[in-house]
Amino acid sequence: MQIEQARPDEAATVAAVLNEAARWIAAEGRPLWSAADVGLERVQRDTDAGGYFIARAGTDVAGVVRIDLEDPGFWPEMESGSALYVHKLAVSRAWAGHGVSVRLLEFARERAAQLGRPWLRLDCVADRTPLRSLYERFGFSLHSEIHKGERAFARYEMQVQAIGAPPGTGKLPACGKLGAL
Repeated sequence: MQIEQARPDEAATVAAVLNEAARWIAAEGRPLWSAADVGLERVQRDTDAGGYFIARAGTDVAGVVRIDLEDPGFWPEMESGSALYVHKLAVSRAWAGHGVSVRLLEFARERAAQLGRPWLRLDCVADRTPLRSLYERFGFSLHSEIHKGERAFARYEMQVQAIGAPPGTGKLPACGKLGAL
């Protein structure tokens, strides 16, 4: 499976995967993302900014994820530059059950290591037990729960070993350089 940064002309493809996932979740009686959250205008803006990544299996789009450098909305107390943040992870229904979510999380962890970010963080609606189990099995630890409006959100984090860092430090050596990402 190949994971690459989505090009601006692929925003509609990203939006299609997000909308498919949103419809599936809503059909299960658990609506999550609003139409505006996964609408083409918002997705185009985030894709233009380099935030979305596409997982491909051959010519199929298997899943997408948005990775952010900061998340002041859900993690306002965290030091700038301390983490990468995972958002809008979605798997095409045709690829559900094939490990796409895990591969996208592995990619996000690798990206955090490449950038020398010592933490990978994410949030989810607190009552999403299967999703929380996925994150915990992957190695995330519950950091805290917060409330936004009437919804509770679980915040998860995972310490990341930077590439080239001495074990346990999460930092790049002083002379270390990252190649093109």
